[in-house]
Amino acid sequence: MRFTLPLLLTVGACAAANPPAMGGTCRSEALGQFIGRPASGQLGSDMLRVSGARIIRWVPLGGVVTMDFSPVRVTVQLDGANRVQSANCG
Repeated sequence: MRFTLPLLLTVGACAAANPPAMGGTCRSEALGQFIGRPASGQLGSDMLRVSGARIIRWVPLGGVVTMDFSPVRVTVQLDGANRVQSANCG
């Protein structure tokens, strides 16, 4: 129990010291080109690059997500074969 506070302070310091380096407000105009493509790390990087978003949220078929809106996030809905069904900012 004595290690709890130092651990929390260390974790908090790491989070504050490493903010996202790139990206900003998401733009959805170019995201349609990814519909039907299989999910992958490279695809995620490409989607972040063309949208300008900082964060990507993958949502598997039947997945549950919060309804909060984030202007720096792209949300990618996947189908049962892990292919992009839709991609939108927020």
